Amino acid sequence: MNQEPYGVILAGAADEVRRAYDTFAQQPVDWDLTSEPPDPPDRRQVTIRKPVQVAGPGTFFGREHRTLIFEPTPLEGWWFERVDQPGSLPIKVSVRNVWTTIRNIVLRSGSPHNYMRMVEHIIALRLGLGIDNLMIKADAGDPPLFDRGSIDLVEALTDAGTEPSAAPVVYVTVKEAVTMGRANGSFVTLLPARDKTFHLQMDCAVDFPNVMGKQRVRFNLNRRRFCYGALARTNTTAAMKWYSQTVGKLFADIRNLGYTDKNILIAGRHRYVNEPFLMHEGKSLEAVWHRALLDLLAALALIDEGRFVGGVVSYKAGHTLDVEMVRILSRYNLLQTVKST
Repeated sequence: MNQEPYGVILAGAADEVRRAYDTFAQQPVDWDLTSEPPDPPDRRQVTIRKPVQVAGPGTFFGREHRTLIFEPTPLEGWWFERVDQPGSLPIKVSVRNVWTTIRNIVLRSGSPHNYMRMVEHIIALRLGLGIDNLMIKADAGDPPLFDRGSIDLVEALTDAGTEPSAAPVVYVTVKEAVTMGRANGSFVTLLPARDKTFHLQMDCAVDFPNVMGKQRVRFNLNRRRFCYGALARTNTTAAMKWYSQTVGKLFADIRNLGYTDKNILIAGRHRYVNEPFLMHEGKSLEAVWHRALLDLLAALALIDEGRFVGGVVSYKAGHTLDVEMVRILSRYNLLQTVKST
């Protein structure tokens, strides 16, 4: 049995992963919340009790108004239905339907016109709020962007309430510790759940060459902590914001025309351009909360066999590495059900 903390290396050179782990281990934890208990395990799958909707300016086309309608569904899993694409089937939230992860997670099913962009800030709520089954109707492939991260979505789904079904919740975990790393020193590790444990413990660190710098949090996922961290906005540099709204207009995958000084966190080299959120002991941890709860958790939500439990360790990683990990788990049958008895 592999005794290294990173287990079996699925991608990346062993020496590079070992060095990255050493660097990660030396980074201080800014906030350790592992003393907070996880939520009690849910036994029955739930959907929402009533339809609710949210609306806002488009992420990629800021002058356009975009609406999402969350509806109860008898189908298992999360689904996107493009109401502006009549005849197209709903897109299941699954790693099998990931089209690209270059700058955000894009899902597609069938026609290349039947897609949803930047879904990560939406689908993270599947695990964050423990909602198993949901139909999301969208009037475009360009989702709305909000000034408070994903809090508008959290509030809408909380207001909708939940309705249990007869189907049991399925919990899945990895059969053994596995890691994927890259030459730039980033990695993602998934750890198996202990017997009869049905929660997810996260240890996430980022390291940016600007004012955001080094940030690290460690916690047990629960709804209270998710609702706290869901306030975190996408972060970018002042140069990238300028680029995306000028020269970047020439490139379809960059046109984040909905970005404003309110709905994203803008980082300069030595100071923030706008006010950061989620301060702890005088330091903003907005970037790492966004990474943990709205990016990394979204990738785990692409596991459609059940709710992932166990542990996840992430250092300087991003969408592409996250989703490739989930894809390999499915491709090589590396997941197993966590037995309750």
